[in-house]
Amino acid sequence: MGEKEKKEDEATPFRKGRNRMTKILLSLCVVLFVMGLASSFGQVTTPSREPQKTTPPGYPVVLDDKTLYYVNDVKQATGEFFSGKERAKIIAERIKGVAENPRIPVSSLSILKYERPLTLITAGDELLMSIFEEDALAEGRTREQLAAEYRQKLSTAIETYRRDHSLKRFIKAFIFTLIATLILIAILYLLNMLYRKVDTAIQTWVSSKKVSLHIQSFELIGAERIGTFFMGTIKIIRLFILLVVFYTYVQLGLSFFPQTQAFASQILNYVLGPLKTIGMAVAAQIPNLLFLVIIVLITVYVLKLMRLFFKGMERGTITFKGFYPEWAQPTYRILRILVIAFAAVMAFPYIPGSESSAFKGVSIFFGVLFSLGSSSAIANIIAGYTLTYRRVFKIGDRVKIADFVGDVIATRLQVTHLRTIKNEEIVVPNSMIVNSQVMNYTSLAQQKGLILHTTVTIGYDVPWRQVHALLLMAAERTQGLLREPAPFVLQTSLDDFYVSYELNAYTDTPKAMAQIYSELHKNIQDAFNEYGVQIMSPAYETDPDRPKFVPKDRWYASPAKPPDESKE
Repeated sequence: MGEKEKKEDEATPFRKGRNRMTKILLSLCVVLFVMGLASSFGQVTTPSREPQKTTPPGYPVVLDDKTLYYVNDVKQATGEFFSGKERAKIIAERIKGVAENPRIPVSSLSILKYERPLTLITAGDELLMSIFEEDALAEGRTREQLAAEYRQKLSTAIETYRRDHSLKRFIKAFIFTLIATLILIAILYLLNMLYRKVDTAIQTWVSSKKVSLHIQSFELIGAERIGTFFMGTIKIIRLFILLVVFYTYVQLGLSFFPQTQAFASQILNYVLGPLKTIGMAVAAQIPNLLFLVIIVLITVYVLKLMRLFFKGMERGTITFKGFYPEWAQPTYRILRILVIAFAAVMAFPYIPGSESSAFKGVSIFFGVLFSLGSSSAIANIIAGYTLTYRRVFKIGDRVKIADFVGDVIATRLQVTHLRTIKNEEIVVPNSMIVNSQVMNYTSLAQQKGLILHTTVTIGYDVPWRQVHALLLMAAERTQGLLREPAPFVLQTSLDDFYVSYELNAYTDTPKAMAQIYSELHKNIQDAFNEYGVQIMSPAYETDPDRPKFVPKDRWYASPAKPPDESKE
């Protein structure tokens, strides 16, 4: 069996399990949907709660959030006036009282006709309502016809109310709710299991490194990003399914109980109402939104191409004469800001609400706030770019800025970080660096070497050739100083009482300046002590008995060598 067939056999159980779970999940969703339909069709015997296209005149008589019929204001010939609003309220209270009293049978509803134009509907000894001649005229019927119709509606409404509020109906609703809860738990469990299996499959697929987008040998999109995209998509789909399942569960649970049936039918309006408003607003802005999407896409891909281009320049794969690699990232940042600013200017007129006064006021406020609060920050940013393009220093250089000496460890847009030889970190604003003298000890050290120098002052009675020889001997003994170019000594001044000798020596390790200076000073002291020469700066008090000068026979005192010996 080949490896391919073996992998297919190993993957078969996973596919079968996944297909089986998918079928179970779909079946449970269908069950919930059918239960919802059954619950909806189970209400056909109840009066319709759908909003009427035209509202009849009058005031509604309501029982358990269901409108039975309407009544109007009545004014008798005798001058008596009955408010339709009060009539509807009193009739509804009487009907509810009868419906909640199981000792009054529905069959006891009867119609009584008075001698004057008035018809009564009673339930046993309880009066439910009076029907006047004006009520019949408003409906276009006789009082007998209208009374018979109202009696039928009342009988149906009372029977439905008692059935909906019975213990049997409550137990049935509780059982249905429990079943729906168990189904919800099962769906959530299966969704979680399916999500974990899909996550594992995607992680395995990403780990195989077999999927990525390339242009020749250059990888545009790696397997990790593709995996992240698919996982994000799966999470969005999972969230959408969870919202649908929870919404269905809540609506079903509310529809099972008569007390919450009206609210269950309104949940969809609560959810879809804001969505409809948002959708209409979005639909009106679709042309502008499409333009904005195109601008964003073009800007994103232009920035990606620019980033790849300047990455190549930074790595040295793309070169231009006079353009240094360390300029790549700062240039990319500047151009990125310009591209984004240009895109924002193009997109601004198409942003929804950009023409409103509130939007303009907020824009002006933020503009003023930014201009007032960022003057120093902008100055430091400009100074940071100035330092970059001047190539004053780079990371790792030993520099002296004002009174600070240290190694550059980081350069930011606004500040530069230095680490001193005492392991102290100094944060220097870039604007200060631009306005100060910067001494770079590293920039030329690798090419010509950095010259370290130190000064000693010796009296006139010591031969200068001997002093030169002693200083050069000390330099030769010091580790870290170069032999080529050779060290040299300068006599920087002839002062009143002594001569100033300056020893200059080359090094290519400027970061070890402190250690080299320390060792050099030790070697100078050892060399002078070894040959009995005092390192001192005499001060004048009186003329000596004998003049202080160096006789000719001592001009080449050891370790200095006469010209003939040095030639040999």
